[in-house]
Amino acid sequence: MDAVRIFLDVLLVLCSIFLVLLILMHKGRGGGLSDMFGGGMSSSLGGSSVAERNLTRITISVAVIWVAVITGIGLLIRFT
Repeated sequence: MDAVRIFLDVLLVLCSIFLVLLILMHKGRGGGLSDMFGGGMSSSLGGSSVAERNLTRITISVAVIWVAVITGIGLLIRFT
């Protein structure tokens, strides 16, 4: 059980870091915090809509993995 817990903890850290990076790569949708970091200054550098859709799909996939790992760690803690 310790090996599974260590694996899930490492996977959680990696997914968390990757998820933050993926979210920061998204194009800003208008005012707010994205403008503060320069997201609203150049709308032409955002890339194509295909790239944005793929980025959204990857972000959702990593988020689903993140939720599954959180659930797995919770179940592991609960039943050991």
